[in-house]
Amino acid sequence: MATRISRRTLLHGAVAGGALGGVALSSWRYPGPIHNLYDVADALNYGVHDLLLSGQPLAPEFSRSDVVLDFPTSGVTSPRDERYQLFRENGFSDWRFNLVGMVENPLELSLAELRAMPSRTQTTLHTCDEGWSAIGAWTGVPLSHLLSLAGLKPGARFVVFHCMDTQNNKLPYYESIDLFAASHPQTILAYELNGEALPEKNGAPLRLRVETQIGYKHAKFVERVEIVDSLKTIGEGRGGWWEDWNGAIWYAGL
Repeated sequence: MATRISRRTLLHGAVAGGALGGVALSSWRYPGPIHNLYDVADALNYGVHDLLLSGQPLAPEFSRSDVVLDFPTSGVTSPRDERYQLFRENGFSDWRFNLVGMVENPLELSLAELRAMPSRTQTTLHTCDEGWSAIGAWTGVPLSHLLSLAGLKPGARFVVFHCMDTQNNKLPYYESIDLFAASHPQTILAYELNGEALPEKNGAPLRLRVETQIGYKHAKFVERVEIVDSLKTIGEGRGGWWEDWNGAIWYAGL
């Protein structure tokens, strides 16, 4: 059974990162690239993260009375992309989720089929790098369940989330995590917020929730998940839109 770990414990562990740096570097599973000291520090934190969360402890969960009914958001809140607008107009009935890449059995699923799968509801604290936080109750399909259905091929290392909203450089939003984060019990693809269908501003019809990392990793408007062995060919190779274009670090652990 997964145990719980407090955010304070995670922060104390991060402070200890310097002492554990040699251990982190010895495994060196950080996807890179390493351009500067910030990247080195990110890689060290990533290694410490593996040690602290090796047993897949749960992020704290809260009472439903703690939820924010009008859950805030940032970034794109209403995609102008024509395909998205068409899907939204028909209630996403024609929308399909795809799981492709290094898998034995690629998946194509409707929103109704996703809703019929085993689900998890978790009431967790969302922490945004812009400085705000809020508690919401998220319901969705555990990502590990979808990966199990698809069957990973040997050499698979990362999960890339391709989204339906384009950014100011006209590229669709994208983000990635490793298989360790993908297998965490609280990593889900959510289709409900606070017991209702996921609002458009919060990422309808489907968004990632990866509760061990901060806000920009929680990709909204997810349409396609791709399993890869390297992030080098995804965007500029740093693993996500914010990482490639705004200097964010790839590992965004709490």
